[in-house]
Amino acid sequence: MTHPPQDQIRRALSRRQRKIVADPSLRKAAVLMPLYEDDSALHILFTRRSEEMPQHKGQIAFPGGCQHPDDQSLRATALRETEEEIGLRAGDVEILGELDDTATATTRFIVTPFVGFIPHPYPFRVNPAEIVELIPLPLSLLCDPSLFREELWDRDGVKTPVYFYMVGPHVIWGLTARILKQFLEAVVSTSKAAL
Repeated sequence: MTHPPQDQIRRALSRRQRKIVADPSLRKAAVLMPLYEDDSALHILFTRRSEEMPQHKGQIAFPGGCQHPDDQSLRATALRETEEEIGLRAGDVEILGELDDTATATTRFIVTPFVGFIPHPYPFRVNPAEIVELIPLPLSLLCDPSLFREELWDRDGVKTPVYFYMVGPHVIWGLTARILKQFLEAVVSTSKAAL
């Protein structure tokens, strides 16, 4: 199997019509989906959040957080938060594109996801107050349809799809699963093996 290189990912992301959520009642946040190549295979780096975090305790997530007033952009937010959480310097990230703005159901954020390519291996410096584990997963594994599940949850009388990726001991769900599903649909060809 081969994987889509950075320029193919960049093109795939740029071809999408990105959905933008403009709701002043929601707080703005941004995350980074870090990608890297290892043994000629593309990997996505996830984190497991500390149980001490105010939101999304213990969940598998992408590094990121709330926009600060002095952040020049949401891209700057994603890169700053990523450096604070896992020690990945902004200058070491090649941003390939953005995915759809996504609102969180309970914590009232609009999250803008950025996709970035990073060096490997990398000397991460994990902030243990925020992150308890780095979880690298091969993209080819995440494309296995047997690992994906969708449930309909009732939210204020509306049936809402909730996605799950069950990867060994790891359960990726909620916002992170929605972002991952967007990425896989945008980048991985359904008509032929793209990985």
